[in-house]
Amino acid sequence: MCGRFTLRTPATVLIEQFQLSVDRGRQLAPFEPRYNIAPAQDVVVVRVMEEGGPRDAAALRWGLIPSWAKEPQGGPPMINARSETLAEKPTFRTAFRRRRCLIPADGFYEWQSAGAGRGKKQPFYVHFRDDRPFAFAGLWEKWSADPLTIESCTIVTTSASPALESLHERMPVILDPSDYDQWLDPAAQEPSAVAHLLVPCTDQELIAEPVSTHVNRVANDDPHCVAVQRTLFE
Repeated sequence: MCGRFTLRTPATVLIEQFQLSVDRGRQLAPFEPRYNIAPAQDVVVVRVMEEGGPRDAAALRWGLIPSWAKEPQGGPPMINARSETLAEKPTFRTAFRRRRCLIPADGFYEWQSAGAGRGKKQPFYVHFRDDRPFAFAGLWEKWSADPLTIESCTIVTTSASPALESLHERMPVILDPSDYDQWLDPAAQEPSAVAHLLVPCTDQELIAEPVSTHVNRVANDDPHCVAVQRTLFE
């Protein structure tokens, strides 16, 4: 799964990396580095709103709300969606066909059980060695009930790669930049057109490093969250 992630990369770099439209006032606004992005917070997404249109950036709530939901809050936020059942589950199947997006990040956290530690878990920070930004495969939806409108998103997950399966059986789908256009294409509405993209990332540059339990507290959003430490539960 993916329950916390980071986005420390400057907006100017993201604009170039994701080939965002900068005309007509759609340039991604500068933002402070984020070291501990949590469910129900707003996150940056990249999407294409119409066939042949430009890539745009927007801020959406992390935790997908189906358009048909009676209320915006109906239990735990749906922050992850299993790739294997996207085409069948009513919550995700329409978004899978019509509203796919990229969710920029430069790292994410997983927690590993620490044996006899009475439920304590060691957090790990997963990122590329050069800390380059990447994109999770995402889905988005719009929920409306006059006068309120909420746009929300979820991160698609798959089985963990061999390098990460000791941390968790699942991991977010990390798309290769060469696949961004295909994933975002509004005309590709058959699940078979993009299903082959929903696989574990096996890039050898993706590493997992132990970090402090400082990250466990959502209110902590600072560089100490990603500082490598070797002593459990520091």
